[in-house]
Amino acid sequence: MLSVLILRNHGVNQKLLCPCKATSIFCRQYHPSTYITSSSSAQPTSHPTSQSIVKMVCSLVCDSYYQQSRMRVLHPRLHLNVDADSLTHEQAVTVVASLASEAGSMVALSFLNWAIGLPKFQHFMRLYIVCSMSLIGNRNFEKAHEVLRSMVKIFSEIGKLKEAVDMMIEMHHQGLILSTETLNWIIKITGEMGLVEYAEQVLEEMCVRGVCLDSTSFKLMVIAYCKIGNVFEADRWLSDMLEKGFVIDNTTFTLIIRTFCEKGLTNRASWYFHKLSVMGLKPNLINFTSMIEGLCKRGSVKQAFEMLEEMVHKGWKPNVYAHTALIDGLCKKGWTEKAFRLFLKLVRSENHKPNVLTYTAMISGYCRHGKLNRAEMLLHRMKEQGLVPNTNTYSTLIDGHCKEGNFDRAYELLNIMNNEGFIPNICTYNAIVDGLCKKGRVQEAYKLLKNGFDHGLKADKVTYTILITLHCKQADVNQALVLFNKMVKSGIQADIYSYTTLISSFCRQKRMKESEMFFNEAVSSGLVPSKETYTSIICGYCREGNLSLAMKFFHRMSDHGCAPDSITYGALISGLCKQSKLDEARVLYDTMIEKGLIPCEVTRVTLAYEYCKIDDCGSAMVILERLERKLWIQTASTLIRKLGSERKVGMAAIFFHKLLDMGPHINRVTLAAFMTACYENNKYALVSDLTARLYKEKSSCSPSQ
Repeated sequence: MLSVLILRNHGVNQKLLCPCKATSIFCRQYHPSTYITSSSSAQPTSHPTSQSIVKMVCSLVCDSYYQQSRMRVLHPRLHLNVDADSLTHEQAVTVVASLASEAGSMVALSFLNWAIGLPKFQHFMRLYIVCSMSLIGNRNFEKAHEVLRSMVKIFSEIGKLKEAVDMMIEMHHQGLILSTETLNWIIKITGEMGLVEYAEQVLEEMCVRGVCLDSTSFKLMVIAYCKIGNVFEADRWLSDMLEKGFVIDNTTFTLIIRTFCEKGLTNRASWYFHKLSVMGLKPNLINFTSMIEGLCKRGSVKQAFEMLEEMVHKGWKPNVYAHTALIDGLCKKGWTEKAFRLFLKLVRSENHKPNVLTYTAMISGYCRHGKLNRAEMLLHRMKEQGLVPNTNTYSTLIDGHCKEGNFDRAYELLNIMNNEGFIPNICTYNAIVDGLCKKGRVQEAYKLLKNGFDHGLKADKVTYTILITLHCKQADVNQALVLFNKMVKSGIQADIYSYTTLISSFCRQKRMKESEMFFNEAVSSGLVPSKETYTSIICGYCREGNLSLAMKFFHRMSDHGCAPDSITYGALISGLCKQSKLDEARVLYDTMIEKGLIPCEVTRVTLAYEYCKIDDCGSAMVILERLERKLWIQTASTLIRKLGSERKVGMAAIFFHKLLDMGPHINRVTLAAFMTACYENNKYALVSDLTARLYKEKSSCSPSQ
């Protein structure tokens, strides 16, 4: 790779050369001896004027370096009275090679650091390569690695990371012993750039060349995957790390906890928390608080309080942030009274008083459950305590009022924000826009957004999601698609919810090619389809009558960890019934019941009715028998009315008498519908039998005279 790059720079067609030939040209052109101008050289390689410049620069470098060394400057920085414009790239290369040969590695390195501080030489790769080869020739591998690490860092900033890394790895053929430290440096840079897959490729390549991984290597890979949200790969690296006996530091531990909890893997986060504690890592206050916060965000409030008890047992006193997380968690579970009791505990505390975040969490809890008077009271109380509400506090309260349709108060709070010097952010506008859209005030919502954009705000993912959802509900999927494309072009990564919204809308319009295209696009971009994504596309294919593709997606759900729910099963059962595939529908129905899922009424009635249509009343009865009593009565009542409307009165009578067996209290609507169907179909005998039975059961229930 190195030879190819150099040949390309020199205009040589590498296709005409074999690898050995290319390597030999590399060695001749890049070996330091090519650039050294000394008495031992056979012929000078530079023009006399160029030689004099090189010698002058070398002399100045040595004078500056040794002068600072005598002053005991630890890391001398050259102060050269040299016009950089008069020094060519070739001369700079010759200087660094000459200095390494004649004055030593440190002097050469000081010149390199001076040169790459100038824009002219900063991205001149040959300068780094020749300097590192000179240092290798001096057996100073440590400084050679230092040069190459600088090259990788600097070239990564201009988008040429891979070229720099390829050069660095190729130096192994020139005698450089690759090091774990340099590997870790590359992993760190690639991880910061989000190029984690490339980091793995480099890691594999360097391991093949004899580099061993250390704890830092594993840690950096874990951090890199956590930062891009790929918890499964982070989990893989972390597991390997622990198997080898390495233990991470507290800072990385906090990142792992937060990332795993944000992705819903709270149980795995808890497992690592206790596993690392056993291995010798002592969780600190921040670790415990992060774990509590993560558990609360995922709704595991009970586990969060257990973690709080463990935290106290270990000698750590919970701070206001831990209490705020618990208050927020309790509010999200709907336990606002419990949250308020904890809030009051903080108010009465001498050490940890509620801060702005605590008040905002409590206000958010009240707003979420429509208790706006209490939320407003807390806002007033907060100001009395000398705390200044922030933008998030006001946005939360505005969102609560918008959900209740109190737009006058929402606009009033918006004006208060402006008057108090708080600039409403896009979250504030999103709250009002979402409320307006849900109330059908679409034009007002767009007008408000335009006002925000005129004041410098930019739409975020939530903004686009609100508008995309709005247009999908209005069956204007083309406008939703325009907004989706605009979102992507603006650099916002669409999430699975946005994709699912579009997929669902396409499916409702039986545009299955577009829906599957968006499904594949979401998967290829690294998103994980949700249960709702799969259910939407399965329902779409069932509506279209394409059961083979519906079943294909049904079986793919497990690939992404999705479990079908009653709606998923119901769509498939309905599709199978429409094609009279009752045996397959029955299998799915039984599977559904065995998994503890409760089929919806449409599914229950549809399957039972299909059996009734083929005069298989027994199978229909068996289907209903697996239901609990309340659901059985509801389903039978609906089925009786449906059979009556379809003139299948005799079969309706069978279910009606079975319904009477369950209890004497019959729904009046069902009774009236059944008797009407009997009269319309001239089934007077059925009416007579029913009347006699109802009279008899009524008499038996009356008290004896």
